[in-house]
Amino acid sequence: MNRITLRLPDQQIEMLEQMVAIGEFPTVSEAVRAAVRQLIEQRGGRVLQESDQVSFKV
Repeated sequence: MNRITLRLPDQQIEMLEQMVAIGEFPTVSEAVRAAVRQLIEQRGGRVLQESDQVSFKV
């Protein structure tokens, strides 16, 4: 697993910490990973389709 550096507004970090405090996620890092997984599930297919279309144009 690779590491990235991410800057977030204090308000977003506080919300993530509250989610951890109530047991929604075990850690802030896991909450961020879940958000990234959801983003990829929602938009990843479109990105792959667009990249396929670009390769046909070349």
